[in-house]
Amino acid sequence: MYWPIGAPKIYAASNSKIDTSRTYELEDDAESRETTDGSGSLLNAPSAGSEEEQEEDLEPLSTPMTPITPGIKPVEHDFQRGQSLRAGDHDEGIFKSTEKEPLLALRISRTGHLFAVITATSLTIWQTKPTAILAVVIRSKKSLNTYGSNVSLLVRPDSAIFVVQTTHGYLITYTLATDPDARVFRPHFSSHTSSQTRRHSNFSGARGQGGDRILWGAGEGGGVREVSVRFRMVIKVDAGIGKALALDEELVVATQKPAAVQCIRWTPDNAGHQTSTELFNRMEWLPKKTSVTEMIYDRPMNLSCWITIDGKSYAVQRLHTKPGDLPQKLFRGYCFHTPQNPDSQAIKAAINARFSLIAVGCQDGTIQVYTARNYVGDIPISHLHRVSVSSHSSGALTCLSYSPDGYCLFAGYENGWATWSVFGKPGATSFGIDRRISEGYEERWLEGVKDASWLGGGSELLIVSRQDDRIWTLEMARSAITGCYTSANISRTLLQTTESVMIYRGYDLPDLSTISAEASLWHTAQVPSSYLVDQWPIKCSVISADGRYVAVAGRRGLAHYSVNSGRWKTFVNENMENEFQVRGGMCWYQHILIAAVEVGNSFELRLYSREATLDNSLVLHIQALPSPVVLIALSGEDSLLVYTYDNLLYHFIITSTADSVKLIQVGQIAFHGIVRSPARVRGLSWILPDEQLLEGDPSQDVAVATVLFLVDGKLVLLQPSLNEERKLKYDMRVIAQNVEFYALMRDLPFASPPKSSETSIENLDGDQNVAEGTGLRDSLWIFEGTDMKVWTDVQDVLRSAPSELARDLPPMASIPVDFYPLSVLLGKGLLLGLEPDLVQRRDVNFAFFRFTIRTHLFIPHILRFHLSRFDSSAALHLAHQYRHLEYFAHSLEILLHNVLDEEVDTSPSPENALLPGVLSFLSSFPQYLDIVVQCTRKTEVRSWRTLFTYLPPPQELFEESLQRGSLKTAGGYLLILHTFEELSSSSEQLVRLLSRAKDEGDWELCKELARFLTALDETGATLMEALEMVNLRSPNDERQTSSFMFEGSRLKMTADEAQIAALIVPGV
Repeated sequence: MYWPIGAPKIYAASNSKIDTSRTYELEDDAESRETTDGSGSLLNAPSAGSEEEQEEDLEPLSTPMTPITPGIKPVEHDFQRGQSLRAGDHDEGIFKSTEKEPLLALRISRTGHLFAVITATSLTIWQTKPTAILAVVIRSKKSLNTYGSNVSLLVRPDSAIFVVQTTHGYLITYTLATDPDARVFRPHFSSHTSSQTRRHSNFSGARGQGGDRILWGAGEGGGVREVSVRFRMVIKVDAGIGKALALDEELVVATQKPAAVQCIRWTPDNAGHQTSTELFNRMEWLPKKTSVTEMIYDRPMNLSCWITIDGKSYAVQRLHTKPGDLPQKLFRGYCFHTPQNPDSQAIKAAINARFSLIAVGCQDGTIQVYTARNYVGDIPISHLHRVSVSSHSSGALTCLSYSPDGYCLFAGYENGWATWSVFGKPGATSFGIDRRISEGYEERWLEGVKDASWLGGGSELLIVSRQDDRIWTLEMARSAITGCYTSANISRTLLQTTESVMIYRGYDLPDLSTISAEASLWHTAQVPSSYLVDQWPIKCSVISADGRYVAVAGRRGLAHYSVNSGRWKTFVNENMENEFQVRGGMCWYQHILIAAVEVGNSFELRLYSREATLDNSLVLHIQALPSPVVLIALSGEDSLLVYTYDNLLYHFIITSTADSVKLIQVGQIAFHGIVRSPARVRGLSWILPDEQLLEGDPSQDVAVATVLFLVDGKLVLLQPSLNEERKLKYDMRVIAQNVEFYALMRDLPFASPPKSSETSIENLDGDQNVAEGTGLRDSLWIFEGTDMKVWTDVQDVLRSAPSELARDLPPMASIPVDFYPLSVLLGKGLLLGLEPDLVQRRDVNFAFFRFTIRTHLFIPHILRFHLSRFDSSAALHLAHQYRHLEYFAHSLEILLHNVLDEEVDTSPSPENALLPGVLSFLSSFPQYLDIVVQCTRKTEVRSWRTLFTYLPPPQELFEESLQRGSLKTAGGYLLILHTFEELSSSSEQLVRLLSRAKDEGDWELCKELARFLTALDETGATLMEALEMVNLRSPNDERQTSSFMFEGSRLKMTADEAQIAALIVPGV
């Protein structure tokens, strides 16, 4: 669901000469720092609690002043005595070398407002929006000689402490202090006025004045902050650092000799303890002789993943024991990945909390993904990601990272990178580039990755290339489903980028226009800069079911857009915009926007009219809720389902009058003990019996509704029933795994095929019952990461789902696709999706990404599914729903072609062959003869024998084509006759066809027949004789011999016929 778009932005430290009088070398206390020898010994860390405590602890360490970043004024102005800091009296070469040093690591803060990079000698801290350098720490020669050069970087999640790991086994820590009100840069234009600029608000204390804001970019409303970086302390790890991890409360270090894990608290606990250690050989769940080479931690899952030197992976949790407990156990873990060979040894890992997955990158470049079902070791294999090139071409895996919403996996390699959807659909990749072009233009981001991080909630990707001093920022377009799971976002493709939304408008166009890949089918709307300047990034976007309206929500507030008028509406009063944030999603009911919002400590559903100004006084309705909303979903014509964090599902009816719209609660369902974690629910629908929909009381819907939950990657069905006490209970069954999204067609009225205006649809064989059934109007579609699958009737699933029946679920039709599908165009028989495309041109000195529209006909696959189950009536009903499509005959041709190719290769027994049933089915349609001919033209001759085993002789099909007047089709059977039989046996048919073509004035067909005869006999004698027999011979032609094909009288032609013959064969 992620597609790179455009060319990346490039950021790097200035290459201009640094003013050495304003730059200070930082020696990191190299002169006075004393380290304690001994295995695994650590220096006591000073407190990092309050600012006052920090200043007191830093005072004895003689902390030097922050190195001055060019263009940024430091916070402190006084020098401390005895500090190891020299200004102006240093080697200028070190600064020249840092300008072009390759970047070694990239880390980003939890909130994403800061990120940092290191080189071998420096640490640079950047602000994300606006993207600018806040501070640079350049280490002196003495510091480098004492501690070694930089090799790795750690950032405490709140970005208050930065830790640099060095080659000599040291951890150098720096503190970062910020002033929320201080800014080092803010644009100001004193003479600028703009009547279009929104009123100024002092909310957050960081807004610009008047027209200054009009030139600010997305997320740049806060300006460039002023920060202070101070050296904090040096930690010496004598045991050798295998891997280190910075967490909120502590620094976790895996040592090598002895192999152990040490936890260093940033501040001492209540008992004054600050460090704790546990040897690996004391951990029962680890081998006796091992060491840890990789550690990652995921806060939402409260889970770590360790990789040991033997290539095994462990799911690990921190144990919180009381001081003095013996033996002291710090961690508990379970091995879930055991390599079967050296190629499958783990080297990298990533955790996906949204889908409860753990991805393990192996030596051979493959990525094995596991499902974390619980915290006690039940972590089975789920699926596998594999790059499109060999491991030799890709190089070793260097980084692995899931997008914040979990829908995309990015993998960086030594020679390129690749992306996949969460359950395995390949996405964009840099493998396959023309390396001569990329090397010529120094586009290192395509040639290999050193490190990468997601930015802006997944809207951008930061990439650090190998042997490169630049940071590349790649913008991503992503489906609106990732942030707001609604039926409208599934039925109509809506993409959101950093600053805009893109709407696909081909749904309402004619059939052939829909399958076009023209860029004009996209409608791009730029989100107002006045909204983005403070509310970037866009977290949620939603489109209306009819495609007329779009709404977006960022950090706070919301804005909405009319596709027809091209106008946005935002809050005029910024205080109103900033008082709430959308939490739980949005949806459109006609022109009414329903938003689940959080206002302080209260939670509400708000109804806004598209026709009214965005203002709190003009809100149509406010519905208070006791807890935050997980998601909202429309169902049926006027029902709204609201699922909350307290595990309750509320059912509201939307009632409207001439002057108001209100929500009326008519029921609720408690899922306590059924859904364990409400936060993991991604999608929600319910299915009501038809009689309840037509005549039932809405207040009783909750008692009879079957509920569909999408939890992580599992589609769960909850069916109501009564227990022995006549109380409502729910039977739960997981009906699908690895689900990226699902579409319940009864919730998508605009996706349904149009009903025929005729009262009855008459079968070609005279049967009047073809129109019976529901077709695909009650189908359930599921995308499982590789193929799109569908239950053609969800009622079959409901009848099989109860566990007490012990029935298997009905089979699903599978539709393979080679692109990522986004929506089902049910009325057009198409799957619509996108495919990334990397463009490299020699006349353009940069590469860029774009995406192209892809469509795939699902009609042949559904028809084959019905025919394979010997359900020809369902196949006929489905086919007649789509018979009006211009490409319907092509769909039937694809069906025949696919079945024929498979049976030619597999040679099934006659009783198991599907081809006879397919041919019998095709004979019900008037295009039957054309379909067979078109199929033979696109298959090898060896397949014709298999095909005509179940068909009448070609001679009969030729005659039938002539009778129907399908002369071109008859010409196709003429070629088959020629292939199957001797040439002379098809001569009579050729003359008859040529004569009919001449009589009907089909000169194009005459030309084709003439070329056919010329190919048979290069002398032209056969052609001339055929022309004679149909009164198309030149009067000057007095040939004395006849050809080997034709015998009979030679007829003369008139002058007009001679001219016609000249059109067919020049020279006649």
